[in-house]
Amino acid sequence: MAATLFKNSALRSALRANAPSTMKRTAMASTTSVRGKATLPDLPYDYGALEPAINGKIMELHHSKHHNTYVTNYNAAQEKMQEALAKNDTQTQIATQPAINFNGGGHVNHTLFWENLAPKNQGGGEPPSGPLAKSIDAHFGSLDAMKEKFNAALAGIQGSGWAWLVQDNHTGALQIRTYANQDPVVGQFHPVLGIDAWEHAYYLQYENRKAEYFKAIWDVINWKAADKRFK
Repeated sequence: MAATLFKNSALRSALRANAPSTMKRTAMASTTSVRGKATLPDLPYDYGALEPAINGKIMELHHSKHHNTYVTNYNAAQEKMQEALAKNDTQTQIATQPAINFNGGGHVNHTLFWENLAPKNQGGGEPPSGPLAKSIDAHFGSLDAMKEKFNAALAGIQGSGWAWLVQDNHTGALQIRTYANQDPVVGQFHPVLGIDAWEHAYYLQYENRKAEYFKAIWDVINWKAADKRFK
């Protein structure tokens, strides 16, 4: 139980740290702004702006349906947890932890993911620069070598999950790590760049050809956002 409680505490910290600012977006999606609750972030680009790498229908469903469901379910689980805490209902607290971890992780991961993407006319696909570029070269040999290793990690995910370029908070070293389901990057590492390997992120367009999705998405990766996360 202690490990689960720690993970939930770390998740709440990640939610606070990664809470997005409201950004103007022309694609239609509902957001809420209730104090103390997670909210669906607006996107800084239209749903169709990432085509042909990711088509507009995928983006619309992924953002307005999938991400919004994580937000809704996370808020509901948090309310249930607060009621259980008030009643000192330990059994309900324990039973509610998985929903908080899963849906809260889904919210954190997707919020970072949208920031990791950009249309080509907004810098999508442009290679990293400065300290991050140097660190990638130092740890992987080159950007292309890093992409190859990253795509291999994505392809190796069994079921649903994410691959992340992470930085060790203690050593500053870069690594590529995979996380199952909606587990967020917490603890020893912090996220620099993440790619969603869930089927809903690509299947409508690429069907079972997920390797094509893993290759195409680099054309719209927002390395400027990754630069800002790199310490």
